[in-house]
Parts: sequence; C-alpha cells; structure tokens
Amino acid sequence: MAKVLCVLYDDPTVGYPTAYARDDLPQVPGYPGGQTLPTPRGLGFTPGQLLGSVTGALGLREYLESQGHTLVVTSDKDGADSVFDRELVDADIVVSQPFWPAYLTAERIARAPRLKLAITAGIGSDHVDLDAAIEHGITVAEVTHSNSISVAEHVVMMILSLVRNYLPSHQVVLDGGWNIADCVARAYDLEGMHVGTVAAGRIGAAVLRRLAPFDVHLHYTDRHRLPRAVEDGLGLVFHESAADMVPFCDVVTINAPLHPETEGLFDDELIGAMKRGAYLINTARARIADRDAVVRALESGQLAGYAGDVWFPQPAPADHPWRTMPHHGMTPHISGSTLSAQARYAAGTREILENWFAGEPIRDEYLIVDGGKLAGAGAHSYSTNR
Repeated sequence: MAKVLCVLYDDPTVGYPTAYARDDLPQVPGYPGGQTLPTPRGLGFTPGQLLGSVTGALGLREYLESQGHTLVVTSDKDGADSVFDRELVDADIVVSQPFWPAYLTAERIARAPRLKLAITAGIGSDHVDLDAAIEHGITVAEVTHSNSISVAEHVVMMILSLVRNYLPSHQVVLDGGWNIADCVARAYDLEGMHVGTVAAGRIGAAVLRRLAPFDVHLHYTDRHRLPRAVEDGLGLVFHESAADMVPFCDVVTINAPLHPETEGLFDDELIGAMKRGAYLINTARARIADRDAVVRALESGQLAGYAGDVWFPQPAPADHPWRTMPHHGMTPHISGSTLSAQARYAAGTREILENWFAGEPIRDEYLIVDGGKLAGAGAHSYSTNR
C-alpha cells in the first residue's frame, strides 16, 4: 500500500462551500488538437465542486482509502518543520498544484527515499527539480491540457483589463467617484495593436485563436514553428526569438514553461527593447521575468502595464514589490484553477493514479520524466541541466 501526500491550497476563509453559484458545468467534448479528456474509472466528486483546496482533496480520499492507501492532505508546505517536510520522508507519491506548488527540490528529493511518483494536478512541473527526479528514478507526470484554455481565457481578460484601464475604472466606482477623465486617460482600444506570444504551445496557440477576432496583428516565437496552415489561417508572423519579436509588439504575453533557456528572459535589456508603453502579460512562471526589472519598467513608463498571476515564491510575501508597483493587474495564481479546470485536472490525477497502481502505462502526453529521462510532453517542453 502507498502513502500519497497531497499538497493543496487552504479552504475559503468563510469555510468550505455548501452551495455554488452554478448548478452544473458545460460539457466540453475534448481538447483542441484531438486529445481526449481524462478517462478515470471513477470520479469521487461532482464536477463543479471546489476540489483544489484541502477539504476537496481532489476527490481522491474515498478512492484511495478504500484501496488501503494512506492519503495525507495539507496546505502547510514551506519551512523545515512544515507538514509537507515531515510527511515527505516516507511518502511514495506526491501530488500538488502549480497554484500552490510543493517545491520538490533536490534536497527534499534526497530526503524522500520511497518517492517514486510526483504528479502535478494541472500543467507545469517546474516546481519539481527534474534533474533530481531523473537521478533518483522518479516519474513526473502532469495533467496536460487540463487547464490550458482556462489560462488562455485569463490572458485575454488581463490584456483587455490593462489596455482598457478596467481595474482603476472599477475602483473609481467602488470609491464612489465618477471622474471619467481619470478612467480614460490610460484607456485604449485593442483593435489594430500588435500582439505577440512567447511560445505558441497549447496555451499560446489558444490565446492567438481567441485574439484573432479582435482585429489585431498577431506575432509569435517558439522553439517549434507552427504549421504553415495555422500561420496563414490566423495571419501569424513568426520570429526566431523573443528579442526579435518584442520591438514590434504593443502587447506581449508569456506562455512558455520555465527552464534554463527562459529563466530571467525578460530582464532590463529585453524589456528595454519593447515599445515604450507596451503591456506585458505573464501567466506562465514568475521567474521568466526579472522581478525588479518589471518594477523599474513600470515606474519609468517603459511598460504601460504588467499583469499576471504567477509569483515567486508562491504564496508571495506581503512585501513583494509586485503587490504595490504601479499599473499592474496581478492576481494570485488562479488562472488555471477555475472550478471547470479543477474537474478536469482532478479526473486526470485519478487517471494517473489508477494507471500507476494497476501497473499500466501513463498516457505519454501526461509524462514529464520517466525511465530516467525527459519523456512525453516533458521532452517537448522542457530542458534540463544534464
């Protein structure tokens, strides 16, 4: 029998929900590109429930305990005396979400001799030291595509919020004011702007498809060029690198995984190469952008706005400068954790566990590390220091 250590975010401050704003979820037939939705043998939850918090437990408790496994669920993940650190020493499987990542560092992995499987409930496994996982023979898997569209919708929302100056205008209403000039002095139309994405994988491509009806000019850069039919259909301009692309763009959205090639990519130099008054959106990973370079660019006016929902570390400390910098539209890491997305990534997590316990292959598209090397989606998206 296995010990499964699940690290999830805290329940709502008012308590775990007993009712929800909607009675059901729309039925989604599948993912763009033909990948099928998760296909677990059972669910253990009602779609639309809050599953990503401690009480929700990803709907796994009854399933795992009925099979004789031990499930430990906690939100306490940071610090040497955290529940995560205490329970990790004899855990066989770790499950966490990118929104509340249990950072599986090389040091933590070395203190977990029984650990054989690390699952990301969602997409993005950079909180796991992939080199250490390879060295220790740990399989790393994530529920690929489960919340890609959720994040893409969040990106479009943030672009419009910044360009139209929505958040400050809403604050005027909350404050009881009505000065229209205060609201529109920084408001523009998105129509006609040049918008570029750094990476055009599942999320980046979904952002491009959603922006095309806004009559914008679309640009992208990616290590894998899209098919010509896709480029022609969306009117895309391909650039060999982010440095080549950003001087043309009024809006840049980052949709790349974090790895050695992207860490610190948006530094003073690259941001300085952007148009003055451009907007930068980052729902990928915080460390792709230099924290202090972003602050400097907003204060100087080089950037007109910055929005995202990724921070480092997570949760961000109260004094993190991105909380108080000017012209920002930051949220906690929520873009991929809608109730709709939770139903998919919880189902995918159970599918991975069912396969693992039955000795069956995990879907290739879910694999990040397997058999001592990058595998599946990981071989396509990540690079290591090895």
